[in-house]
Amino acid sequence: MDNQGHKMPTAVEKCSSGIDGLDEITGGGFPKGRATLLAGNAGCGKTVFSMLFLIKGALEHNEAGVFVALEEQPEALIRNFASFGFNLQDLIDRRLLTIIQVALEDTGQAREGKYDMGSCFIKLADAIASVKAKRIAIDTLDALFVGASDFNLLRTQLRGLFNWLVLRGVTVVATGEAGLQTLTRRGIEEYVADCVIKLDYRVAEQLSTRRLRVIKYRGSSHPSDEFPFLIDKKEITVMPITSVKLEYRPTGEHIPTGVRDLDRMLGGSGLFRGSSILISGTPGSGKTSLAFTFIDAACRRGERAAYFGFEESSEQIYLNMTSIGLDVKQWVEKGLLLVYTSRASMYGLETHLVNIYRTVEEFAPAVVVVDPMTSLADVGTVLQAKSMLTRLIDFLKMHATTSLLTDLTHEESIQVSTKEEISSLIDTWFLLRDKEIEAERFRTLLVLKSRGMPHSNLIHKFILSDRGITLQRMKWHDERGYQRRYLEGWNRGETERRTHERRQGERRISTV
Repeated sequence: MDNQGHKMPTAVEKCSSGIDGLDEITGGGFPKGRATLLAGNAGCGKTVFSMLFLIKGALEHNEAGVFVALEEQPEALIRNFASFGFNLQDLIDRRLLTIIQVALEDTGQAREGKYDMGSCFIKLADAIASVKAKRIAIDTLDALFVGASDFNLLRTQLRGLFNWLVLRGVTVVATGEAGLQTLTRRGIEEYVADCVIKLDYRVAEQLSTRRLRVIKYRGSSHPSDEFPFLIDKKEITVMPITSVKLEYRPTGEHIPTGVRDLDRMLGGSGLFRGSSILISGTPGSGKTSLAFTFIDAACRRGERAAYFGFEESSEQIYLNMTSIGLDVKQWVEKGLLLVYTSRASMYGLETHLVNIYRTVEEFAPAVVVVDPMTSLADVGTVLQAKSMLTRLIDFLKMHATTSLLTDLTHEESIQVSTKEEISSLIDTWFLLRDKEIEAERFRTLLVLKSRGMPHSNLIHKFILSDRGITLQRMKWHDERGYQRRYLEGWNRGETERRTHERRQGERRISTV
Protein backbone atom coordinates (compact mmCIF):
# COMPACT_ATOMS: atom_id res chain seq x y z
CA MET A 1 0.00 0.00 0.00
CA ASP A 2 1.16 3.57 -0.70
CA ASN A 3 0.56 6.58 1.55
CA GLN A 4 -3.00 6.96 0.21
CA GLY A 5 -3.93 3.32 0.79
CA HIS A 6 -3.69 2.28 -2.85
CA LYS A 7 -2.30 -1.17 -3.67
CA MET A 8 1.18 -0.94 -5.18
CA PRO A 9 1.70 -2.78 -8.48
CA THR A 10 4.12 -5.70 -8.31
CA ALA A 11 7.43 -5.70 -10.15
CA VAL A 12 8.02 -7.83 -13.23
CA GLU A 13 8.25 -11.44 -12.18
CA LYS A 14 11.20 -13.34 -13.63
CA CYS A 15 11.42 -16.86 -15.05
CA SER A 16 14.83 -18.55 -14.94
CA SER A 17 16.40 -18.85 -18.38
CA GLY A 18 18.41 -21.94 -17.42
CA ILE A 19 21.53 -20.36 -18.94
CA ASP A 20 24.57 -19.94 -16.70
CA GLY A 21 25.26 -16.22 -16.29
CA LEU A 22 22.21 -14.96 -18.21
CA ASP A 23 20.00 -14.85 -15.13
CA GLU A 24 22.63 -12.72 -13.44
CA ILE A 25 22.67 -10.24 -16.32
CA THR A 26 18.88 -9.99 -16.55
CA GLY A 27 18.29 -9.94 -12.81
CA GLY A 28 16.54 -13.30 -12.67
CA GLY A 29 15.84 -14.46 -16.21
CA PHE A 30 13.17 -13.83 -18.83
CA PRO A 31 9.94 -11.94 -17.97
CA LYS A 32 7.49 -14.53 -16.64
CA GLY A 33 4.22 -14.74 -18.52
CA ARG A 34 5.52 -12.50 -21.30
CA ALA A 35 7.30 -12.82 -24.65
CA THR A 36 11.07 -12.73 -25.18
CA LEU A 37 12.73 -12.49 -28.59
CA LEU A 38 16.15 -13.99 -29.35
CA ALA A 39 17.42 -12.42 -32.56
CA GLY A 40 20.67 -13.20 -34.33
CA ASN A 41 22.57 -14.42 -37.36
CA ALA A 42 23.19 -18.02 -38.38
CA GLY A 43 25.17 -20.09 -35.89
CA CYS A 44 24.75 -17.72 -32.95
CA GLY A 45 22.83 -20.27 -30.85
CA LYS A 46 19.17 -19.22 -31.08
CA THR A 47 17.79 -22.77 -31.18
CA VAL A 48 20.10 -23.92 -28.38
CA PHE A 49 19.09 -20.99 -26.17
CA SER A 50 15.37 -21.62 -26.68
CA MET A 51 15.55 -25.39 -26.17
CA LEU A 52 17.69 -25.08 -23.03
CA PHE A 53 15.07 -22.72 -21.64
CA LEU A 54 12.60 -25.63 -21.85
CA ILE A 55 15.03 -28.35 -20.74
CA LYS A 56 16.20 -26.52 -17.62
CA GLY A 57 12.63 -25.54 -16.80
CA ALA A 58 11.64 -29.21 -16.87
CA LEU A 59 14.67 -30.56 -15.00
CA GLU A 60 15.16 -27.83 -12.42
CA HIS A 61 11.67 -26.36 -11.93
CA ASN A 62 9.40 -29.24 -13.00
CA GLU A 63 7.75 -26.95 -15.56
CA ALA A 64 6.64 -28.64 -18.77
CA GLY A 65 7.35 -26.97 -22.08
CA VAL A 66 6.36 -26.93 -25.74
CA PHE A 67 8.87 -26.55 -28.56
CA VAL A 68 7.36 -25.36 -31.84
CA ALA A 69 9.67 -26.53 -34.65
CA LEU A 70 9.08 -24.69 -37.89
CA GLU A 71 12.28 -25.65 -39.70
CA GLU A 72 13.74 -28.80 -38.08
CA GLN A 73 12.34 -32.28 -37.70
CA PRO A 74 11.67 -33.41 -34.09
CA GLU A 75 13.91 -36.46 -34.64
CA ALA A 76 16.79 -34.19 -35.70
CA LEU A 77 16.35 -32.03 -32.61
CA ILE A 78 16.44 -35.10 -30.35
CA ARG A 79 19.70 -36.25 -31.97
CA ASN A 80 21.26 -32.78 -31.90
CA PHE A 81 20.67 -32.21 -28.20
CA ALA A 82 21.94 -35.66 -27.31
CA SER A 83 25.38 -34.20 -28.12
CA PHE A 84 24.87 -31.86 -25.15
CA GLY A 85 24.05 -34.81 -22.93
CA PHE A 86 20.27 -34.15 -22.84
CA ASN A 87 17.78 -36.95 -23.43
CA LEU A 88 14.82 -35.16 -24.98
CA GLN A 89 12.96 -38.41 -25.58
CA ASP A 90 13.02 -39.12 -21.84
CA LEU A 91 11.51 -35.69 -21.13
CA ILE A 92 8.85 -36.36 -23.77
CA ASP A 93 8.02 -39.74 -22.23
CA ARG A 94 7.71 -38.08 -18.81
CA ARG A 95 5.34 -35.48 -20.29
CA LEU A 96 7.72 -32.66 -19.42
CA LEU A 97 8.33 -31.73 -23.05
CA THR A 98 6.50 -31.96 -26.33
CA ILE A 99 7.87 -31.05 -29.74
CA ILE A 100 5.36 -30.14 -32.42
CA GLN A 101 6.16 -29.49 -36.04
CA VAL A 102 3.96 -26.93 -37.73
CA ALA A 103 3.75 -27.34 -41.50
CA LEU A 104 3.86 -24.28 -43.72
CA GLU A 105 0.22 -24.72 -44.67
CA ASP A 106 -0.67 -24.40 -40.98
CA THR A 107 1.27 -21.18 -40.37
CA GLY A 108 -1.31 -18.86 -41.90
CA GLN A 109 0.31 -18.16 -45.25
CA ALA A 110 -1.31 -15.25 -47.03
CA ARG A 111 -3.95 -16.37 -49.49
CA GLU A 112 -5.99 -13.96 -51.53
CA GLY A 113 -4.96 -11.06 -49.29
CA LYS A 114 -6.04 -12.85 -46.10
CA TYR A 115 -3.94 -14.29 -43.31
CA ASP A 116 -5.54 -16.95 -41.08
CA MET A 117 -3.63 -18.62 -38.21
CA GLY A 118 -6.60 -20.50 -36.83
CA SER A 119 -5.21 -24.00 -37.49
CA CYS A 120 -1.86 -23.00 -35.91
CA PHE A 121 -3.63 -21.78 -32.75
CA ILE A 122 -5.50 -25.08 -32.48
CA LYS A 123 -2.24 -27.06 -32.60
CA LEU A 124 -0.63 -24.81 -30.01
CA ALA A 125 -3.63 -25.05 -27.68
CA ASP A 126 -3.63 -28.87 -27.89
CA ALA A 127 0.13 -29.05 -27.23
CA ILE A 128 -0.05 -26.73 -24.21
CA ALA A 129 -2.97 -28.66 -22.74
CA SER A 130 -1.34 -32.08 -23.34
CA VAL A 131 1.53 -31.41 -20.90
CA LYS A 132 0.10 -28.47 -18.94
CA ALA A 133 2.94 -26.35 -20.28
CA LYS A 134 4.29 -23.29 -18.51
CA ARG A 135 6.93 -22.51 -21.14
CA ILE A 136 6.88 -22.39 -24.92
CA ALA A 137 9.62 -21.81 -27.51
CA ILE A 138 8.93 -20.91 -31.14
CA ASP A 139 11.77 -21.48 -33.61
CA THR A 140 11.60 -19.37 -35.73
CA LEU A 141 9.08 -16.56 -36.23
CA ASP A 142 10.31 -15.96 -39.80
CA ALA A 143 8.92 -19.32 -40.88
CA LEU A 144 5.70 -18.74 -38.98
CA PHE A 145 4.84 -15.64 -41.00
CA VAL A 146 6.24 -16.70 -44.35
CA GLY A 147 4.42 -15.11 -47.26
CA ALA A 148 3.07 -12.16 -45.28
CA SER A 149 3.80 -8.77 -46.79
CA ASP A 150 1.31 -6.48 -45.08
CA PHE A 151 3.28 -4.73 -42.31
CA ASN A 152 0.25 -3.75 -40.25
CA LEU A 153 -1.40 -7.15 -40.61
CA LEU A 154 1.82 -8.93 -39.63
CA ARG A 155 2.29 -6.78 -36.53
CA THR A 156 -1.32 -7.34 -35.50
CA GLN A 157 -1.04 -11.11 -35.96
CA LEU A 158 2.23 -11.30 -34.04
CA ARG A 159 0.88 -9.27 -31.13
CA GLY A 160 -2.25 -11.40 -31.17
CA LEU A 161 -0.16 -14.59 -31.03
CA PHE A 162 1.90 -13.39 -28.06
CA ASN A 163 -1.17 -12.14 -26.17
CA TRP A 164 -3.02 -15.40 -26.87
CA LEU A 165 -0.11 -17.44 -25.43
CA VAL A 166 0.34 -15.16 -22.40
CA LEU A 167 -3.37 -15.47 -21.54
CA ARG A 168 -2.79 -19.21 -21.26
CA GLY A 169 -0.21 -18.63 -18.55
CA VAL A 170 2.93 -19.55 -20.50
CA THR A 171 6.25 -17.76 -20.82
CA VAL A 172 7.19 -17.33 -24.46
CA VAL A 173 10.68 -17.42 -26.03
CA ALA A 174 10.75 -16.92 -29.79
CA THR A 175 13.67 -16.73 -32.20
CA GLY A 176 14.11 -14.41 -35.16
CA GLU A 177 16.67 -14.11 -37.95
CA ALA A 178 18.88 -11.04 -38.11
CA GLY A 179 18.13 -8.39 -40.72
CA LEU A 180 20.55 -6.30 -42.77
CA GLN A 181 19.48 -2.86 -41.54
CA THR A 182 17.16 -3.93 -38.72
CA LEU A 183 17.50 -6.26 -35.74
CA THR A 184 15.21 -8.83 -37.36
CA ARG A 185 14.48 -9.48 -41.01
CA ARG A 186 11.12 -7.70 -40.97
CA GLY A 187 11.95 -5.21 -38.22
CA ILE A 188 8.66 -5.87 -36.41
CA GLU A 189 9.27 -8.58 -33.79
CA GLU A 190 11.57 -6.44 -31.63
CA TYR A 191 8.79 -3.89 -31.10
CA VAL A 192 6.18 -6.44 -30.09
CA ALA A 193 8.24 -8.56 -27.65
CA ASP A 194 8.65 -7.47 -24.03
CA CYS A 195 12.29 -8.54 -23.84
CA VAL A 196 14.71 -8.53 -26.77
CA ILE A 197 18.14 -10.16 -26.68
CA LYS A 198 20.55 -9.92 -29.58
CA LEU A 199 22.88 -12.86 -30.22
CA ASP A 200 25.88 -12.44 -32.50
CA TYR A 201 28.39 -14.85 -34.01
CA ARG A 202 31.51 -13.19 -35.37
CA VAL A 203 35.05 -14.04 -36.49
CA ALA A 204 37.95 -11.71 -35.77
CA GLU A 205 41.61 -12.49 -36.42
CA GLN A 206 40.76 -16.13 -37.23
CA LEU A 207 39.06 -16.65 -33.86
CA SER A 208 35.29 -17.05 -33.60
CA THR A 209 33.37 -15.57 -30.69
CA ARG A 210 29.74 -15.24 -29.69
CA ARG A 211 28.30 -12.14 -28.01
CA LEU A 212 25.02 -11.34 -26.29
CA ARG A 213 23.34 -8.00 -25.58
CA VAL A 214 20.02 -7.18 -23.94
CA ILE A 215 18.40 -4.63 -26.27
CA LYS A 216 15.31 -3.98 -24.17
CA TYR A 217 13.52 -5.36 -21.13
CA ARG A 218 10.17 -3.78 -20.32
CA GLY A 219 9.66 -3.15 -16.62
CA SER A 220 13.19 -4.13 -15.62
CA SER A 221 16.59 -2.50 -15.58
CA HIS A 222 19.34 -4.23 -17.54
CA PRO A 223 22.93 -3.64 -18.65
CA SER A 224 23.51 -2.47 -22.21
CA ASP A 225 26.97 -4.02 -22.61
CA GLU A 226 27.93 -6.94 -24.80
CA PHE A 227 28.74 -10.16 -22.99
CA PRO A 228 30.67 -13.11 -24.41
CA PHE A 229 29.07 -16.54 -24.21
CA LEU A 230 30.24 -20.03 -25.00
CA ILE A 231 28.46 -23.06 -26.41
CA ASP A 232 30.34 -26.26 -25.66
CA LYS A 233 29.53 -29.94 -25.33
CA LYS A 234 27.71 -29.39 -22.05
CA GLU A 235 25.68 -26.19 -22.27
CA ILE A 236 25.76 -22.43 -22.77
CA THR A 237 27.71 -20.22 -20.42
CA VAL A 238 27.34 -16.44 -20.45
CA MET A 239 30.15 -14.49 -18.85
CA PRO A 240 29.24 -11.06 -17.52
CA ILE A 241 32.00 -8.44 -17.52
CA THR A 242 31.80 -8.31 -13.73
CA SER A 243 30.41 -11.76 -13.15
CA VAL A 244 30.76 -11.71 -9.39
CA LYS A 245 30.29 -9.02 -6.81
CA LEU A 246 33.04 -7.91 -4.46
CA GLU A 247 31.53 -9.79 -1.55
CA TYR A 248 34.18 -12.42 -0.83
CA ARG A 249 35.61 -12.56 2.65
CA PRO A 250 39.25 -13.35 3.39
CA THR A 251 39.83 -16.48 5.44
CA GLY A 252 42.76 -15.05 7.42
CA GLU A 253 44.40 -18.46 7.23
CA HIS A 254 48.07 -18.69 6.24
CA ILE A 255 49.52 -21.39 3.98
CA PRO A 256 53.23 -22.05 3.40
CA THR A 257 54.78 -21.40 0.00
CA GLY A 258 56.97 -24.50 0.04
CA VAL A 259 60.09 -22.33 0.35
CA ARG A 260 60.98 -21.82 3.99
CA ASP A 261 63.16 -18.79 3.30
CA LEU A 262 60.31 -17.16 1.37
CA ASP A 263 57.90 -17.77 4.24
CA ARG A 264 60.30 -15.87 6.48
CA MET A 265 60.28 -12.97 4.04
CA LEU A 266 56.48 -12.93 4.40
CA GLY A 267 56.44 -12.65 8.17
CA GLY A 268 57.10 -16.31 8.86
CA SER A 269 53.66 -17.73 8.03
CA GLY A 270 53.48 -17.74 4.24
CA LEU A 271 50.58 -16.46 2.14
CA PHE A 272 46.90 -15.92 2.85
CA ARG A 273 44.62 -18.70 1.66
CA GLY A 274 42.35 -17.49 -1.13
CA SER A 275 44.65 -14.63 -2.09
CA SER A 276 45.91 -13.77 -5.57
CA ILE A 277 49.63 -14.14 -6.28
CA LEU A 278 51.67 -12.90 -9.21
CA ILE A 279 55.18 -13.99 -10.17
CA SER A 280 56.80 -11.70 -12.73
CA GLY A 281 60.11 -12.50 -14.29
CA THR A 282 62.28 -12.71 -17.37
CA PRO A 283 62.64 -15.99 -19.31
CA GLY A 284 64.51 -18.60 -17.29
CA SER A 285 64.21 -16.72 -14.01
CA GLY A 286 62.39 -19.60 -12.26
CA LYS A 287 58.70 -18.62 -12.41
CA THR A 288 57.39 -22.11 -13.20
CA SER A 289 59.74 -23.70 -10.68
CA LEU A 290 58.43 -21.45 -7.91
CA ALA A 291 54.85 -22.12 -9.00
CA PHE A 292 55.29 -25.90 -8.84
CA THR A 293 57.05 -25.65 -5.50
CA PHE A 294 53.89 -23.94 -4.26
CA ILE A 295 51.77 -26.70 -5.84
CA ASP A 296 53.95 -29.41 -4.29
CA ALA A 297 53.49 -27.87 -0.84
CA ALA A 298 49.70 -27.83 -1.30
CA CYS A 299 49.62 -31.49 -2.39
CA ARG A 300 51.78 -32.49 0.57
CA ARG A 301 49.10 -30.97 2.80
CA GLY A 302 46.57 -33.23 1.10
CA GLU A 303 45.01 -30.39 -0.89
CA ARG A 304 44.15 -30.45 -4.57
CA ALA A 305 45.77 -28.18 -7.14
CA ALA A 306 45.13 -27.38 -10.80
CA TYR A 307 47.76 -26.16 -13.26
CA PHE A 308 46.90 -24.50 -16.58
CA GLY A 309 50.00 -24.21 -18.76
CA PHE A 310 50.32 -22.70 -22.22
CA GLU A 311 53.96 -23.26 -23.16
CA GLU A 312 55.10 -26.82 -22.30
CA SER A 313 53.59 -30.29 -22.42
CA SER A 314 52.75 -32.08 -19.19
CA GLU A 315 55.50 -34.69 -19.66
CA GLN A 316 58.07 -31.96 -20.29
CA ILE A 317 56.99 -30.24 -17.08
CA TYR A 318 57.30 -33.46 -15.06
CA LEU A 319 60.84 -33.93 -16.38
CA ASN A 320 61.86 -30.31 -15.79
CA MET A 321 60.69 -30.31 -12.18
CA THR A 322 62.87 -33.32 -11.33
CA SER A 323 65.88 -31.00 -11.78
CA ILE A 324 64.86 -29.17 -8.59
CA GLY A 325 63.96 -32.34 -6.71
CA LEU A 326 60.18 -32.26 -7.32
CA ASP A 327 58.24 -35.38 -8.30
CA VAL A 328 54.99 -33.68 -9.29
CA LYS A 329 53.77 -36.63 -11.37
CA GLN A 330 53.08 -38.55 -8.18
CA TRP A 331 50.42 -36.02 -7.24
CA VAL A 332 48.74 -36.49 -10.63
CA GLU A 333 48.64 -40.24 -10.09
CA LYS A 334 47.21 -39.76 -6.59
CA GLY A 335 44.45 -37.52 -7.90
CA LEU A 336 45.66 -34.40 -6.10
CA LEU A 337 46.96 -32.52 -9.14
CA LEU A 338 45.31 -31.75 -12.46
CA VAL A 339 47.68 -30.59 -15.21
CA TYR A 340 46.00 -29.05 -18.24
CA THR A 341 48.28 -27.94 -21.09
CA SER A 342 47.49 -26.46 -24.50
CA ARG A 343 48.49 -23.62 -26.74
CA ALA A 344 46.66 -20.47 -25.71
CA SER A 345 45.80 -19.84 -29.36
CA MET A 346 43.91 -23.14 -29.55
CA TYR A 347 40.80 -21.57 -27.97
CA GLY A 348 39.34 -18.16 -27.34
CA LEU A 349 39.55 -16.44 -23.97
CA GLU A 350 35.98 -17.44 -23.13
CA THR A 351 36.79 -21.14 -23.56
CA HIS A 352 39.85 -20.91 -21.33
CA LEU A 353 37.84 -19.10 -18.67
CA VAL A 354 35.00 -21.63 -18.73
CA ASN A 355 37.51 -24.52 -18.54
CA ILE A 356 38.94 -23.04 -15.35
CA TYR A 357 35.46 -22.34 -13.96
CA ARG A 358 34.37 -25.93 -14.46
CA THR A 359 37.62 -27.32 -13.12
CA VAL A 360 37.13 -25.38 -9.89
CA GLU A 361 33.52 -26.50 -9.59
CA GLU A 362 34.18 -30.17 -10.41
CA PHE A 363 37.74 -30.80 -9.16
CA ALA A 364 37.55 -28.33 -6.20
CA PRO A 365 41.26 -27.38 -6.09
CA ALA A 366 42.66 -25.30 -3.25
CA VAL A 367 45.26 -23.81 -5.61
CA VAL A 368 44.95 -22.77 -9.28
CA VAL A 369 48.02 -21.81 -11.33
CA VAL A 370 47.94 -20.08 -14.75
CA ASP A 371 51.34 -20.18 -16.43
CA PRO A 372 51.96 -17.80 -18.09
CA MET A 373 49.05 -15.40 -18.17
CA THR A 374 50.84 -13.32 -20.81
CA SER A 375 50.00 -16.01 -23.41
CA LEU A 376 46.32 -15.11 -23.05
CA ALA A 377 46.99 -11.58 -24.31
CA ASP A 378 48.10 -13.12 -27.61
CA VAL A 379 44.64 -14.66 -28.07
CA GLY A 380 42.64 -11.45 -27.74
CA THR A 381 43.33 -7.82 -27.05
CA VAL A 382 44.99 -6.63 -23.85
CA LEU A 383 41.63 -5.24 -22.71
CA GLN A 384 39.93 -8.59 -23.30
CA ALA A 385 42.69 -10.45 -21.47
CA LYS A 386 42.40 -8.04 -18.53
CA SER A 387 38.64 -8.56 -18.41
CA MET A 388 39.07 -12.33 -18.47
CA LEU A 389 41.73 -12.33 -15.72
CA THR A 390 39.68 -9.96 -13.57
CA ARG A 391 36.71 -12.31 -13.71
CA LEU A 392 38.97 -15.28 -13.02
CA ILE A 393 40.58 -13.73 -9.94
CA ASP A 394 37.22 -12.65 -8.52
CA PHE A 395 35.71 -16.08 -9.21
CA LEU A 396 38.56 -17.87 -7.42
CA LYS A 397 38.35 -15.53 -4.45
CA MET A 398 34.63 -16.26 -4.14
CA HIS A 399 35.58 -19.94 -3.82
CA ALA A 400 38.44 -19.19 -1.37
CA THR A 401 40.80 -20.70 -3.95
CA THR A 402 44.37 -19.41 -3.98
CA SER A 403 45.35 -18.21 -7.46
CA LEU A 404 48.92 -17.97 -8.73
CA LEU A 405 49.65 -16.30 -12.08
CA THR A 406 53.01 -16.02 -13.80
CA ASP A 407 53.91 -13.03 -15.93
CA LEU A 408 56.64 -13.05 -18.56
CA THR A 409 58.39 -9.70 -18.61
CA HIS A 410 61.42 -8.27 -20.39
CA GLU A 411 61.79 -5.36 -18.00
CA GLU A 412 64.98 -5.16 -15.99
CA SER A 413 63.76 -2.34 -13.81
CA ILE A 414 62.08 -2.91 -10.47
CA GLN A 415 59.33 -0.52 -11.61
CA VAL A 416 57.63 -3.18 -13.70
CA SER A 417 54.02 -3.40 -14.79
CA THR A 418 52.09 -6.29 -16.26
CA LYS A 419 51.06 -6.23 -19.91
CA GLU A 420 47.47 -6.95 -18.85
CA GLU A 421 47.53 -4.19 -16.19
CA ILE A 422 46.13 -6.37 -13.40
CA SER A 423 48.76 -5.61 -10.76
CA SER A 424 46.18 -3.68 -8.72
CA LEU A 425 44.11 -6.88 -8.39
CA ILE A 426 47.05 -8.85 -7.00
CA ASP A 427 47.55 -9.38 -3.25
CA THR A 428 51.14 -10.61 -3.33
CA TRP A 429 53.61 -9.83 -6.10
CA PHE A 430 57.03 -11.46 -6.53
CA LEU A 431 59.62 -10.19 -8.96
CA LEU A 432 62.28 -12.58 -10.30
CA ARG A 433 65.22 -11.19 -12.25
CA ASP A 434 68.39 -12.48 -13.88
CA LYS A 435 71.68 -10.68 -13.20
CA GLU A 436 74.78 -11.07 -15.33
CA ILE A 437 78.14 -9.64 -14.36
CA GLU A 438 81.16 -10.73 -16.35
CA ALA A 439 81.22 -14.53 -16.02
CA GLU A 440 78.71 -14.66 -13.18
CA ARG A 441 74.96 -15.06 -13.61
CA PHE A 442 72.48 -15.35 -10.78
CA ARG A 443 68.79 -14.88 -10.07
CA THR A 444 67.18 -12.54 -7.54
CA LEU A 445 63.80 -12.34 -5.86
CA LEU A 446 62.04 -9.29 -4.49
CA VAL A 447 58.62 -9.03 -2.80
CA LEU A 448 57.11 -6.02 -4.53
CA LYS A 449 54.02 -6.07 -2.33
CA SER A 450 52.02 -8.32 -0.03
CA ARG A 451 48.76 -6.92 1.28
CA GLY A 452 47.87 -7.35 4.91
CA MET A 453 51.15 -8.81 6.12
CA PRO A 454 54.67 -7.65 6.94
CA HIS A 455 57.22 -8.55 4.29
CA SER A 456 60.88 -8.03 3.53
CA ASN A 457 61.90 -5.27 1.14
CA LEU A 458 65.37 -6.73 0.59
CA ILE A 459 66.58 -8.35 -2.60
CA HIS A 460 67.52 -12.02 -2.11
CA LYS A 461 69.47 -14.38 -4.31
CA PHE A 462 67.11 -16.98 -5.78
CA ILE A 463 68.98 -20.30 -5.94
CA LEU A 464 67.71 -23.37 -7.82
CA SER A 465 69.33 -26.73 -7.10
CA ASP A 466 68.45 -30.42 -7.01
CA ARG A 467 67.38 -29.83 -3.39
CA GLY A 468 64.79 -27.27 -4.38
CA ILE A 469 64.66 -23.50 -3.97
CA THR A 470 66.62 -21.56 -1.40
CA LEU A 471 67.02 -17.83 -0.85
CA GLN A 472 70.14 -16.04 0.26
CA ARG A 473 70.10 -12.50 1.54
CA MET A 474 72.31 -10.13 -0.44
CA LYS A 475 74.43 -8.13 1.98
CA TRP A 476 74.87 -4.42 1.47
CA HIS A 477 78.52 -4.70 0.51
CA ASP A 478 77.65 -7.47 -1.93
CA GLU A 479 75.05 -5.24 -3.56
CA ARG A 480 77.50 -2.36 -3.75
CA GLY A 481 80.14 -4.70 -5.13
CA TYR A 482 77.62 -5.92 -7.70
CA GLN A 483 77.00 -2.33 -8.80
CA ARG A 484 80.72 -1.60 -8.93
CA ARG A 485 81.41 -4.70 -11.06
CA TYR A 486 78.52 -3.80 -13.33
CA LEU A 487 79.94 -0.31 -13.93
CA GLU A 488 83.45 -1.68 -14.42
CA GLY A 489 82.17 -4.19 -16.96
CA TRP A 490 80.16 -1.55 -18.81
CA ASN A 491 83.14 0.86 -18.93
CA ARG A 492 85.44 -1.92 -20.13
CA GLY A 493 82.99 -2.82 -22.88
CA GLU A 494 82.73 0.82 -23.98
CA THR A 495 86.52 1.12 -24.09
CA GLU A 496 86.85 -2.03 -26.21
CA ARG A 497 84.12 -0.83 -28.58
CA ARG A 498 85.76 2.55 -29.11
CA THR A 499 89.18 0.95 -29.62
CA HIS A 500 87.71 -1.41 -32.23
CA GLU A 501 86.04 1.50 -34.07
CA ARG A 502 89.29 3.53 -34.04
CA ARG A 503 91.30 0.62 -35.49
CA GLN A 504 88.68 0.02 -38.17
CA GLY A 505 88.95 3.69 -39.15
CA GLU A 506 92.74 3.48 -39.30
CA ARG A 507 92.56 0.42 -41.62
CA ARG A 508 90.22 2.22 -44.00
CA ILE A 509 92.59 5.23 -44.13
CA SER A 510 95.64 3.04 -44.79
CA THR A 511 93.93 1.25 -47.70
CA VAL A 512 93.16 4.60 -49.32
